[in-house]
Amino acid sequence: MTQETLRIAVFQFDLAWENPEINRIKIDEWLQKANRKMDVVFLPETFSTGFSMNVELAESMDGETIQWMKARCAEHQLALCGSLIIKENEQFFNRLVFVEPSGEIHFYNKRHLFTMASEESHFQPGTERLIVNYKGWRICPLICYDLRFPVWARNRNEYDILVYSANWPESRTEVWNTLLKARAIENQAYVVGANRVGVDGSNILYSGNSQLIDPKGTQLSAIADHHKGIVFAGFSHKELMEFRKKFPVLNDADSFSLQ
Repeated sequence: MTQETLRIAVFQFDLAWENPEINRIKIDEWLQKANRKMDVVFLPETFSTGFSMNVELAESMDGETIQWMKARCAEHQLALCGSLIIKENEQFFNRLVFVEPSGEIHFYNKRHLFTMASEESHFQPGTERLIVNYKGWRICPLICYDLRFPVWARNRNEYDILVYSANWPESRTEVWNTLLKARAIENQAYVVGANRVGVDGSNILYSGNSQLIDPKGTQLSAIADHHKGIVFAGFSHKELMEFRKKFPVLNDADSFSLQ
């Protein structure tokens, strides 16, 4: 059975550079202080370290941060979703992890690695998209640079919510805002943009601009530039289904195959 309203939150904060323990503590504080019920909390890209290319920071899938996520999901009865640096089979990944309250884990490896930061020299690209079925909602989580590639996000009635977990710099804020809205409209899906604020260890400035957008491209909730805080909204499954039925553009989408 589908839960009619899915309560979505984004934690927008300043990531401590290459310091997983401090970042976990920050998130713990916000989970404790949040004064409303949340079904899913979305975190920025590489939320435990910042957007570092230092693979010495990599953890395993049974490492400290994953175990922490499982414990907090069980404690607060919500799902946590964000990416971190993972080592597996002697390879490194920018891996988004979606953890359910039951402890079940789903993951997606970032497909489009950011070549301008030589991310492809440190990490292996993903090859498969992930669709998580949670409380009857179909969620497609992607990572940062993936936002620029609409074919990878194309919805063939496979998902209801499209997510971008990001470290997206202030210098390209207009691109972020424009493409998030475009992805919502073209895919008739709710969109989550989860970004960070502050300055990272590479001296890159982030203004945040985390936001929640409805399938018509309307911004439901956002937070002021450079502010830390929680972005929250309830997504209505009934409204989504009624809109798709009334205006069924997905039925006319072009067919294609990815190489």
